[in-house]
Amino acid sequence: MGEVDTAFVQELEHRPKLSIIEAQGIPEIDLSPIFHHEVPNPSAVDALVKEIGSACKEWGFFQVTNHGVPLSLRQKLEEASRSFFAQSLEEKKKVARDAINPTGYYDTEHTKNVRDWKEVFDFLSKDPTLIPVTSDEHDVQVTQWTNQYPQYPSNFRTIIEEYIEEIEKLAFKLLELIALSLGVEAKRFEEFFKDQTSFIRFNHYPPCPYPDLALGVGRHKDAGALTVLAQDEVGGLEVKRKSDQEWVLVKPTPDAYIINVGDIIQVWSNDAYESVEHRAMVKKETERFSIPFFFNPGHDAEIKPLEKLINEENPSKYKAYKWGKFLVNRINSNFKKQDGENLQIYHYKLH
Repeated sequence: MGEVDTAFVQELEHRPKLSIIEAQGIPEIDLSPIFHHEVPNPSAVDALVKEIGSACKEWGFFQVTNHGVPLSLRQKLEEASRSFFAQSLEEKKKVARDAINPTGYYDTEHTKNVRDWKEVFDFLSKDPTLIPVTSDEHDVQVTQWTNQYPQYPSNFRTIIEEYIEEIEKLAFKLLELIALSLGVEAKRFEEFFKDQTSFIRFNHYPPCPYPDLALGVGRHKDAGALTVLAQDEVGGLEVKRKSDQEWVLVKPTPDAYIINVGDIIQVWSNDAYESVEHRAMVKKETERFSIPFFFNPGHDAEIKPLEKLINEENPSKYKAYKWGKFLVNRINSNFKKQDGENLQIYHYKLH
């Protein structure tokens, strides 16, 4: 990725600013009340639920510490990811994704019709994962997506599977806290994740000669329920601050995870919580790695605002949609330049 090809160049208004605003006041939430006590203290858990609720409302994302995921496992995973990306392109392309199965290695992803300055490797949480064949709502056919397993590093698959197990536990706990913060029972969302379509992504952002023109990932919102992100010490994640719509940099906190609320939680909460726009910067001399886990429901989950949160004063703001159909539509639009914008949740807004 030497000279910048025009496919990577962001429109003027979306280019990264080189004067960085570091985000102040991003909620950092200590999860020890639910992870490090034999018998949780109800008042500490209540305080945690309130903290999560206000973070979801005011920021749409937060960082968590004392989250129960072993640091040694995360370090092993990060090391394996670096080894994988350090291979030649020819080796990486042995596990390249194709039109039929969108898991594996890829280096030409587009966000908002501009190519991202990155390469990725995607791995499903459940293998196989059931998914609709088309985004046509009358078509009931389903197909299976399966993982591709890199030969190198030899322990990559085992480490990924161990890590997914730990990160899922964290994601389910966070979902319970979010449910409680919305005033519904803790396990309210669990049924949606029976045949989950979650996946983990390994991102590698190589050094970029023109970091003022290109982005590692352009501005976007996450379509799923929750994203649990491990970013390295280089940092580069920017979030659009709700209070003033400025792009602010999220400084990496060692061993913390960055959590962001996805579109599905925005719909379930009937807009009480908002999925926020974010993007990834690139550096001129330094490569960067990050590992997001996208926690997504089963393909046949019907997504709509929770009945308990709807009343005459607060009517439903969205019409229901099937998650799998939405996902297939989005996946198909990620890999080629579109004539228009790809599917977004506001297309389901009731006016």
